[in-house]
Amino acid sequence: MSKLFFFAALVALAAAAPKPDSPPAYGYPAPPPPVYKEPGMPFEFAYAVKDDYSGNDFAHDEKSDGEVTSGSYRVALPDGRTQIVTFTADHHNGYVAEVTYEGEASYPAPAPYHPPPPPPAYA
Repeated sequence: MSKLFFFAALVALAAAAPKPDSPPAYGYPAPPPPVYKEPGMPFEFAYAVKDDYSGNDFAHDEKSDGEVTSGSYRVALPDGRTQIVTFTADHHNGYVAEVTYEGEASYPAPAPYHPPPPPPAYA
């Protein structure tokens, strides 16, 4: 009799267990944790690189008062133009950028195609 009772209790326990594919049953959702926003820190920095040998030419400057961050960066493009991005960013408007270009795009004429020489003939 005790074996039958133990088996019935085991079957009842298995039937009461939640199925893996069913959503979990909880009470009301917990309230979200309070949002703590760290105050912004003022900063300012700038750097520039101009290397005639490699052709690298770029710069970046940025500053913030702790609320609004603004700045610009520029980079020399392969087509000969310079791309300049001026931006502002804050928690209300997000990232707002204005992109301008200096110079004219120029593309060199492609080099004429010459097929490779035939492989040497071996005896």
